[in-house]
Amino acid sequence: MSDANALLDRLARLANPDGGWGYRAGGATHPEPTCLALLALSTDHEGFRAALANGVVALQRHRAPDGAYRLADGRPEALWPTALALYTFLALGTKPDALRSTVERLLSVQSRTLEKGPETADMGNDIDLSLVGWPWAAANFGWVEPTAWAVLALRAAGLDAHPRTAQGLKLLLDRAFDSGGANYGNRVVLGTATEPIPGPSALMLLAVQGTAEHPRVDAAVGYLRVHAARATDLEHLAWARIALGAHDSDTATRELLPELDRKIRALAADANTSPHRLALAALAVAERNPFRLKFGATPAPAVGDVKHASEARGLLDRIASKFRGMMVAGIGKLKPLPVTSAVHIARAASYDEPLAQVLTEQFAHFRAACPLAGKRVVIKPNLVEYRPDRVINTDPRVVDAVITLCKAEGAADIVVAEGPGHWRNVQFLVRESGLGAVLDKHGVRFVDINHDEPVKVLNLGRLTKLDHLYMSRTVLSADVLISVPKLKTHHWAGVTLSMKNLFGTLPGICYGWPKNELHWRGIPNSIVDICCTRGPNLCVVDGIVGMEGDGPLHGRARPAGALLMGVDPVAVDATGARLMGMPPERIPTLVLGAQKRVGRMAEAEIPQLGEPVAALAQQFEWPPRVEEQLIPEPKIAAS
Repeated sequence: MSDANALLDRLARLANPDGGWGYRAGGATHPEPTCLALLALSTDHEGFRAALANGVVALQRHRAPDGAYRLADGRPEALWPTALALYTFLALGTKPDALRSTVERLLSVQSRTLEKGPETADMGNDIDLSLVGWPWAAANFGWVEPTAWAVLALRAAGLDAHPRTAQGLKLLLDRAFDSGGANYGNRVVLGTATEPIPGPSALMLLAVQGTAEHPRVDAAVGYLRVHAARATDLEHLAWARIALGAHDSDTATRELLPELDRKIRALAADANTSPHRLALAALAVAERNPFRLKFGATPAPAVGDVKHASEARGLLDRIASKFRGMMVAGIGKLKPLPVTSAVHIARAASYDEPLAQVLTEQFAHFRAACPLAGKRVVIKPNLVEYRPDRVINTDPRVVDAVITLCKAEGAADIVVAEGPGHWRNVQFLVRESGLGAVLDKHGVRFVDINHDEPVKVLNLGRLTKLDHLYMSRTVLSADVLISVPKLKTHHWAGVTLSMKNLFGTLPGICYGWPKNELHWRGIPNSIVDICCTRGPNLCVVDGIVGMEGDGPLHGRARPAGALLMGVDPVAVDATGARLMGMPPERIPTLVLGAQKRVGRMAEAEIPQLGEPVAALAQQFEWPPRVEEQLIPEPKIAAS
């Protein structure tokens, strides 16, 4: 059996009983990993005829009556798998005319076109906000990955000349970096350059293959070639290899491909490789690349005059929403405050100190309010991006200490879970950040919240005007949820602490990357809605080394020498803000959290344990342009 067929055989054996594939072995079937598995198995159609037939049946279960594809029990607005399903069926040989309803539904979805204003203040002038592409979820901003899949599918369907295809191609080239590659959207945020990401870069290149020459296409090929030559992550390597295989006109690229194949096969040999990553590996080393097509060779389906689909709710839905809002408001008034708002501050000058012992001493004050013995505990660190020169993430040694505490207290089950808003490839972040070594040391399982099973729950905050939230099943099933953030400033929210850390509990498959819908609905609104619906039971803030200035990504390290603990997230975050010299009364998240009875904010209502705030407080540099996001300072009348 060839190496490629051995991967396909393993992939076929990972299929669920319903014929589809999940993001993890044994996990529920999802459209995306099922599409990627079908594409991989299509490279040996005869050898895997039965697996392909069963997989098609599984994928069809996620088809809506209007032709769209989305997770059957997921968020209805998250239509982005439609393009993946369309492309998959075309690659399997289905005629475009037989897929007409799906083609027309894909054409009816378009991104918002935005003008400069409060909701786009984070975006630089480097991109054209008037361009129309495809969003992760309906009625949202267009992003590179869903737009690339849509363009790829429409071109494969013979619609190269369709205006929407041209619009999508224009958006993709507009979002690409002059220096090479692409990320999910912006090249500049608040004046700071972002960085390309291998996955979106590869998909952009696949979508634009065969079009007119453009310097950003050549630059993207160069970026992927350089990145792949030194990459050690299977997912990054596989996407790079797939895209470079479709852009191999130059000698340097062709000479690199055998070495990439060798690296991919070696990494894919790991028996724990997920179906999603295994499918990508099989696609990368296959003799036939299903993404390398002769565009324009397929007769276009006879599509009508497709209009932009309205996402407005009907009258009955609006009435039901208003009733739910009244009910939630009544529940909110009866919401009990946390049993204690005490916050413990402990000195910890460095990460080399016995942090588990420090946490154990702190926890003695909160054991009665938040027992861990016999409980299923989910630890939610802050894991955003990996930059070795910046203190972006919760230090893994703090997570190590929290796990040690939970074990010592007799927790029945411990899980570490995170859903980063910037990078889809969380396995890469876990390994590179050092968190993976901690998980291996303790034998603790990691759950990628972005691809976890979503559960529809009533939004008990309603500040975003969303009736429901789709939250991670892993998070909702926890007896104890521990938020373990880094002490940082934030260029939109002022501070990012234990409440803001819960942004990562909403799956990306429902809200996209970087979950921008929650941004334009208001970051404080979204944070408080999440905390009202499923807030943390215990908060542990890594303030040993914090971040000041342009947080949460581009600020500078600021040693603060503190660990904070409490069961009231508003009180803990208000105390963290005071340690950074930022008045809680000016932080909208904290003010709204106090108003919604998530916790107490007033200093007089927060019993201070351990070190006094004044002993460790220092003035952190505020983020640039954050003033306009904060509540104005109260004016003092002249005497």
